[in-house]
Amino acid sequence: MKAILWKSADKLRGTLDAAEYKHFVLGLVFLKYVSVAMAEKRAQLETQLRDGSLLAELGLAGQAPEALILRTVEDRRQYTGAGLFYVPPTARWEVVMERAKGALDGPSLGEVINIAMATIEKANPSLKDTLPDNYNSQRLNETTLAGLVQLLDRLEFQAQVDEAGNRTGARDLMGEVYEYFLAQFAIAEGRKGGEFFTPESIVRLLVEMLEPREGERVLDPACGSGGMFVQTEKFIDTHGGDRFNVSVYGQERNLTTWRLAKMNLAIHGIEANLGEEPADSFHEDQHPDLKADVVLANPPFNISDWGGERLGVDDRWVYGVPPVGNANFAWIQLMISKLRSGGRAGVVMANGSMSSKSGGEGDIRRRMVEGDLVACMVALPSQLFRSTQIPACLWLLAEGKGRGHGEWVRERKGEMLFIDASGLGEMIGRTLRELSAEDIELVASTFRAWRGVKGADQYEDVPGFCRTASVEEVQKKDFVLMPGRYVGASQAEEQADAERAEEKVERLTRELFTHFAEARRLETSVRLQMEKINA
Repeated sequence: MKAILWKSADKLRGTLDAAEYKHFVLGLVFLKYVSVAMAEKRAQLETQLRDGSLLAELGLAGQAPEALILRTVEDRRQYTGAGLFYVPPTARWEVVMERAKGALDGPSLGEVINIAMATIEKANPSLKDTLPDNYNSQRLNETTLAGLVQLLDRLEFQAQVDEAGNRTGARDLMGEVYEYFLAQFAIAEGRKGGEFFTPESIVRLLVEMLEPREGERVLDPACGSGGMFVQTEKFIDTHGGDRFNVSVYGQERNLTTWRLAKMNLAIHGIEANLGEEPADSFHEDQHPDLKADVVLANPPFNISDWGGERLGVDDRWVYGVPPVGNANFAWIQLMISKLRSGGRAGVVMANGSMSSKSGGEGDIRRRMVEGDLVACMVALPSQLFRSTQIPACLWLLAEGKGRGHGEWVRERKGEMLFIDASGLGEMIGRTLRELSAEDIELVASTFRAWRGVKGADQYEDVPGFCRTASVEEVQKKDFVLMPGRYVGASQAEEQADAERAEEKVERLTRELFTHFAEARRLETSVRLQMEKINA
């Protein structure tokens, strides 16, 4: 399935930029998926009506008349009530395929696809302004588009509905493929890809540490393609909660990325409020009155063109006005401003945020620490991002931790946890690293133990990995929050360094000169042998 998807992108290379072709492919994948899911449900309804089983459930006997069958299988409620999208007859995949094969006269293939997208949006209000509508572009010829449609026709999505007629977990398979596709496009687009895709292992770690629960309000003010929400609902579902009983809010300023997010969340069956339109969280807040239980984000690192000069003093800058040239602490404070009393936040941020003092950032960080807002700092491994080599970290913030009403962190007033996870992860390619499930559990379980979660292990400092530090200790280190400054060396490193530095230098010097002497001896021996051969 993934190979077919990637071949479909290859068909568009040279015709469109990578930044454009993903929308052509993903829109068609979405159309194929919703059509297949509906066709499966439709066939099930027709079978149940013809064999009388559906009528029997209603207390009626016999076979349904043909008119009732036709009316029922085209009843939109039969599909939306089962968690599926209703696709009107003129918008279904088979219509697009017939046109791609040249079996239908009339509008061009691009027009047929555009009409299908608009029709689906109209029939499903949750998809309003979501699906791409540029398939009739002069830059994409009919032959290339037809080849793309016929290739994607090979995709198969099975078991979309269970015996009761409701959608099954197989729908999440489509979501995984979708996210895989986004990851591949992030590679193809290079640095720009990071604007819409956050590596899944980082998202999983952040969600595992924040532990969102059913009934809570979750906000991502820089939501990209919506990956944070997908992992949030997966976490709630796997921990026995009702994944549909959570309120999801997001905001994204890029129009195409905003559409990607809406499509991605629709595929997963996640209802989210992403605002009326794509907009900048700093200047056009789409959720001005929202106070969330959980706020999480991976905002763009170190951006300078965020319009800080237009804001000046702002109610959100409780801990200090962020520098105009860097939005890092603007993002952090924006997230804090969206927390309810006792709420919690997690943000992926560039490592420089832990130590920078330029533009007053050091003072903002100091006030946050003194306000007992920072719960945990995690140093992440390098090479986790496809689109940037900038090292990153996690900030975990607990509103109210120092005022006695924080529910998330217990009995840790005036303390912070530092975790150095920079040595974790596995290389999955020449330049890319990924956190394993074991790595994620190690960090998350350490944090749970430190927070005092019921049933968690007793927390203990582990040299080289994790350590609790007081606000006073952080103050002595000039409010630098890099975990490496606090956790120290591991026991193995300490044992390896047990030898005094002067003695170690002397020993290594002796060994080096011994190797030099051996190299000279070997060189002399080789020269003698070569002379004998030449003689």
